[in-house]
Amino acid sequence: MNPHDALSEIASLLERERSSRYKSKAFRAAADAISSLSDDELRDTASLRRRKGVGDSTFAVIQEALAGEVPAYLADLRARAGIERTSALRGQLRGDLHSHSEWSDGLTSIDLMVDAARALGHEYLALTDHSPRLRVANGLSADRLREQLLLHDGFSGEGFTLLSGIEVDILDAGELDQDPDLLDELDIVVASAHSKLRMERGPMTRRLVAAASDPRVDVLGHVTGRLVEGARGTRPPSTFEPRPVFEACAAHGVAVEINSRPERQDPPDELILLALEIGCLFSIDSDAHAPGQLSLIDYGAERAERLGVPAERIVTTWPLARLREWTALRRVAPAGP
Repeated sequence: MNPHDALSEIASLLERERSSRYKSKAFRAAADAISSLSDDELRDTASLRRRKGVGDSTFAVIQEALAGEVPAYLADLRARAGIERTSALRGQLRGDLHSHSEWSDGLTSIDLMVDAARALGHEYLALTDHSPRLRVANGLSADRLREQLLLHDGFSGEGFTLLSGIEVDILDAGELDQDPDLLDELDIVVASAHSKLRMERGPMTRRLVAAASDPRVDVLGHVTGRLVEGARGTRPPSTFEPRPVFEACAAHGVAVEINSRPERQDPPDELILLALEIGCLFSIDSDAHAPGQLSLIDYGAERAERLGVPAERIVTTWPLARLREWTALRRVAPAGP
């Protein structure tokens, strides 16, 4: 087995199971450290042990891979990943509209996110790093976002497109946390609430309705803000009236995100069914913060299929041309009152 591939796969599987970011980064650093070495150089154990980025665990993986074995660390991670999840709907997904890079709180560079998206067969990926008010996530100021936009064209080609985007914070009264003119330039705007999630029912309802009614918003992200498992602990869903929120989404052509992260599972099943009844569009997204997490859309596809969400109502099953038509139409003449 190729040692570089083994180290990279371990990093991806650690990311998928949302393990410590330090573990996955250590294996990615080791993969980078040996990327230019020949097999003979890798077999020079004394030199390899001195190489920056190679520690005891990664050294063992390299040696087992050179011996033609599947490294024990990798075999264990593969076993922990369990049976591969498949669904008919998963095969219809063409892309992902919610992902993060190291420009905000993601773990890796844009190019590694793009490589992982291509490997999954995605036709497009929206890079949606956070907006400025979310300082804990190193949110992008307008100037930093403009700087990032200059890089986008270099990541597209050969049947793949990196879409420009942002996960913009929904402020207290429903305003969006970024320069409106700059939002108009983006391919995809995911709007999410990250603060004051315990706001009272009435104000929170008005806040979400206002965001869903903004013509610059394409996707309403992880609408309840709940956490149901994971290292961050649990958090109850925000309290709001879901019907007027989803009615605003349906009226204005905004997609309700089915967030695929296992710790979120947001919206809850009953809210997905309500949004389906009201006539909403949906977007199945990974909310990936590392390359290995892009495959979390498996979980979102399973949930949507189980709940009977039709593929034609899921914007991430649409080809890129149709996706662009949807966002362009809404920017110019949003539906509804």
